[in-house]
Formats: sequence, structure tokens, C-alpha cells
Amino acid sequence: MKRIGVTGHRSIPQEVHAHVLEGLKAALCGHEGSLEALSSLAVGADQLFADVALAHGAELTVVIPSGDYEAGFADEAELRQYRMLKARAAREIRLDFPHSTDEAYFAAGAYIADHCDRLLAVWDGRPARGLGGTGDIVAYARGLGRPVTVIWRDGVERD
Repeated sequence: MKRIGVTGHRSIPQEVHAHVLEGLKAALCGHEGSLEALSSLAVGADQLFADVALAHGAELTVVIPSGDYEAGFADEAELRQYRMLKARAAREIRLDFPHSTDEAYFAAGAYIADHCDRLLAVWDGRPARGLGGTGDIVAYARGLGRPVTVIWRDGVERD
């Protein structure tokens, strides 16, 4: 089974959204055999990837950073989308952090990088804004020698 993980920004600017969606679809197309998609289902890139992966027949593995992860969703619509995708997952990995901290987010991203064959990064190339951000997980994965595919449009910065 081929395993593809994701890391990425929560906020994807409208002018790059279609490009990111097409990049995710292209990265998931054409695989022989079964495919496992690893995501923490955060708003933005994680949920977009999970949705595309499920549409391509992948088995979804959800990596939950902490016991209070659901409290971090800004509104009921975000939480509903998270729960809907989580309900479709084949597997759930729950990390042993009671609270959603930067360390918990880093651990979840590291888990995904440790357990995938390839990491997709919806990333503008800028440094992480806090421990466990996209830039940190990309650096961690590259340090492992993991192939990383960056999906973004040059010249566009996240909000």
C-alpha cells in the first residue's frame, strides 16, 4: 500500500485554491494498487486533501493531535466538516496530548511524515508561524529523506 501524507496551511487564498485542488488531484491520480492518505483534518489543506483522497478511493487515516482537538475549530460548520471526514476514515490515530499545543501539532505532523512514503505540502515556502507549522513539518520530512511535493503558486502568500 502506498501512503501519502499531507501538511499545509489552514488558510488557502482564493487565488491559489483551484491550483492547490488540481495539484492534490494530480498527486493522487495514477497510483497502482491501494492508497492510504494520512491527515490531521485541520481546516484548509488537510481537509481538502482528505476529501480529494477519499474521492480517489484512498483509505483515510486520521491523526488526532490531542484530546481537545475539536475545541480548536472556529465554528459549527468547520467542526461538522471535520466530523464528517473523520467518520469516513478507515483508521484513527490519537496522540497522547491532552491539549492542542504547538508540541501536539508538531507531533501529529511528525507522525504523518514518519509514516508516509511521500508528503504533499500545501505551502508557500515561508517559515512556520509556530512550532508544528507547515515549514517545520516540511523540514522534518526532508530531514528524514522523505520525498516532499510542494503544491503552491509562486508569488502568492497566505493570509
